[in-house]
Amino acid sequence: MEDAIYDFTGVGLGPFNLGLACLAKPVRELRSVFLDRNQGFNWHPGMLLENATLQTPFMGDLVTLADPTSPFTFLNYIKEQGKIYSFYTREDFFLLRNEYNQYCQWAASKLDNLKFGHSVKDVRHDKATGLYRLTVADRLGEIKNIKTRRLVVGTGTSPSIPACCNKVAPHTTHSSQYLSDKKRTQTRKSIVIVGSGQSAAEIYYDLLSDIDSHDYSLDWVTRSPRFFPLDLTKLNLEMTSPDYARYFHNLPDETRDRVLQEQSALFKGINASLLKDIYDLLYRKSLKGNVETNLIPNSELMEVHHSPARQEFSLEFRQREQDITFTRQADAVILATGYNYKEPEFLNGIAERLKRDGKGRLDVGANYTVDHNAREIFVQNLDIHTHGFVAPDLGMACLRNATILREIAGYEVYPIEHDTAFQTFDVSALNDPKSARVVA
Repeated sequence: MEDAIYDFTGVGLGPFNLGLACLAKPVRELRSVFLDRNQGFNWHPGMLLENATLQTPFMGDLVTLADPTSPFTFLNYIKEQGKIYSFYTREDFFLLRNEYNQYCQWAASKLDNLKFGHSVKDVRHDKATGLYRLTVADRLGEIKNIKTRRLVVGTGTSPSIPACCNKVAPHTTHSSQYLSDKKRTQTRKSIVIVGSGQSAAEIYYDLLSDIDSHDYSLDWVTRSPRFFPLDLTKLNLEMTSPDYARYFHNLPDETRDRVLQEQSALFKGINASLLKDIYDLLYRKSLKGNVETNLIPNSELMEVHHSPARQEFSLEFRQREQDITFTRQADAVILATGYNYKEPEFLNGIAERLKRDGKGRLDVGANYTVDHNAREIFVQNLDIHTHGFVAPDLGMACLRNATILREIAGYEVYPIEHDTAFQTFDVSALNDPKSARVVA
């Protein structure tokens, strides 16, 4: 590994870089290696609940939207497992999250250029050779040096903790650790969940299911004005298309930031089927008597105090429409407050090569590069401010990876579609009579 010069090196092995590794496998002229500090692939293990599903249909797997003939498709995986007829009979496009994790682990097992247990400590650029030199520690702590022409950074996100919770965070449970903390949490007498998205809903449903046998009270408090369902209507789904991503990228920075705020319900919503299941479960349990639970929307967490002696939290919320503060006491607090991207420290060594916007964020180009030459350093799932809310969407990973491979290989390895939406997002050319489109 140290003697080779790689055409590109992937740092981080979540679904996006794993998909890139799968799509790059048949491209024989490209030599690549992928590094990850974890000991193996395991996607959000703290939220691998038995009933939890993806919010993306199965065709948004690692490769299908770029190459449906790839041996790494989900359908090929499920066929190999002898379960394709069961999957067919189930008639559900949305994979169970455990199932998706197992599929990714299967794909990873078929690739020989993935190096788990390898942590990148530093990256430098050699002006003389034009190569990037990575300092890497393997699982035994031994230091290695890797030379590569290009980087693809896919180091993922970290749990987001509200500022008011920073001091008490060690005593709370972030949703990313929910399953490991579940047994301990269920020994408490009062539980408060803070958050508004799918993870909060999944945790609430899971704890509500056991509320009778464990005899705790359960509150779910969200800042959102209501429990928003994920909008899966067809024309709105076109906003997860390549056409919309290209349109969004061409908007001014200020406009993109504003539009993203307006679109939060489109990508932070809850599966409508889960909201129905929650309501139905509440109804069934209410037939037995009072259910010790509260669902409280439109309320923002302002302060949190923790008493180690009593192992108790005092949470102060503000109801935003009434402008009234209220307090909830809890023995356990679960923060389903999402994730933030934190730039990896190893990028400090090549800081001068990175483009930034007026707010200091990495300025991600249309081809997903962040270097001044627009051809050397690519990023995965760091483009929400430049490409729109589809950035973390699994269904858009194939477009991103096909684009990255085109830039690295110098030709279009996988076809990149245009005119993918019936809607016209960019109206700048509508005054040209030749721009008219015909819907066949």
